[in-house]
Amino acid sequence: MVIRAELITPEADLVDRTLYNSMFTMHGTVMIFLWIFPSLVGLANYLVPLMIGARDMAFPVLNAIAFWLVPIFGILLMASFFVPGGTAQAGWWVYPPVSIQNPTGNLINGQAIWLLAVAISGISSIMGGVNFVTTIFKLRAPGMTFFRMPVYVWTVLSAQLIQLTALPALTAGAVMLLFDLVAGTSFFRAENGGNPILFQHFFWFYSHPAVYVMALPAFGVFSEVVPVFSRKPLFGYKVVAVSSLMIAFLSMLVWVHHMYTSYTPGWMRLVFMLTSMCVAIPTGIKVLAWAATVWKGKLRLDTPMLFALGAIVMFLFAGITGVMLASVPIDIHVNNTYFVVGHFHYVVYGTVTMGIFAGIYYWFPKMTGRMYYEGLGKLHFWLAFIGTNLNFLPMHFAGLQGMVRRVSSYDPEYAFWNVLSSLGAFLLGMSTLPFILNMVGSWVQGKQAPDNPWRAIGLEWLVSSPPPVENFEELPIVIAEPYGYGKSEPLVANVTTPES
Repeated sequence: MVIRAELITPEADLVDRTLYNSMFTMHGTVMIFLWIFPSLVGLANYLVPLMIGARDMAFPVLNAIAFWLVPIFGILLMASFFVPGGTAQAGWWVYPPVSIQNPTGNLINGQAIWLLAVAISGISSIMGGVNFVTTIFKLRAPGMTFFRMPVYVWTVLSAQLIQLTALPALTAGAVMLLFDLVAGTSFFRAENGGNPILFQHFFWFYSHPAVYVMALPAFGVFSEVVPVFSRKPLFGYKVVAVSSLMIAFLSMLVWVHHMYTSYTPGWMRLVFMLTSMCVAIPTGIKVLAWAATVWKGKLRLDTPMLFALGAIVMFLFAGITGVMLASVPIDIHVNNTYFVVGHFHYVVYGTVTMGIFAGIYYWFPKMTGRMYYEGLGKLHFWLAFIGTNLNFLPMHFAGLQGMVRRVSSYDPEYAFWNVLSSLGAFLLGMSTLPFILNMVGSWVQGKQAPDNPWRAIGLEWLVSSPPPVENFEELPIVIAEPYGYGKSEPLVANVTTPES
């Protein structure tokens, strides 16, 4: 909100430019590394064992280590902002040579601490990836075949396969950049024979698939919420499940579309334009499945469904602008402009964060044993939905007119779009207040929730709310596929609930 307050006027008249650059760097990294990733991993840690009939994750000690690294790198990340005279100002891309400049000459500086935090975050996420993949492959309940797993589990599996495959590249790149900064190496120093473009390959080989690491679990949430609140089975379950693996595979083949203007050969541009556009196929399959599921359903527009539908609408818009950015001539025209910023935030907020909210509201009764306040939930949704569109839609128009990103002052011709965007940002910031009030108030004194308030299908809803310490007193035996609602046959055997 401070960043958008600075941009509400063309002049840089609110905060110092150096402070603005530091805040800009922290904004991107805090939102991703301390909000989106921990939220998604936390939900998956809670839900995946329940959904596949396991008592716990495969490696509880490794899980604990991965978790306790989060506050460690979180403290380091925040500390990098407060180092006197040497805060991290290179943006969350940290491209050299800007990121390896050390004007203070201090060995301990904000940029070095920031890079150390990112490297530790990568180690934590790789540990988590090993745990998730092993758990899903090895700890499924008897009868829980792959095509009986919920779509959410498929999306978590696909996302964690990306983590194991691509994240080591960014982690290694961050360590190499740290060595260049504090140890005098020349991996990326052009003046000493290094190659700064090499870091861009390290960075984007993971950082574009990272978008799908964030988006895939959100897609899984949509695939769980939409059928329940439409009272229909998910359309094309098997195709939707496999499309998650298709997205994971194709995500490894698109990173250079962020580098069209970075001395990229023409043949490479064409190859990565084609692969980038191909990602639209499996993602389009998912949108078609969600729309077909809603079609002629008996809709209940409770808060989880509102967030899911709102996120799907914004993801559809983000997908259209994403295909535009995959095109070489369009991308070169809008490169490094606010068009890219608007597109990216429709993904990470309009899709991913709204998806996280849908999941929190949907599984809140399961996690706490209490119901949230529906009125506050709907207030939260409408403030967030209107604020998101008012904040990020005007950025596309400013970007098409040529406004570059990462600036604290700009030509007055862009003022109109920036005023609208800043007003949306303030509304979006305010939208978190009813959410916090709802979560805290409901957890403390909310109405007692039944074990299955949504009449949903899935193993997590067949145990008490909240679940027992080890999820199941006796491991379930899956004996049917959850094709639809109102079926007479049971889903599982050997599940004991208080009601039964």
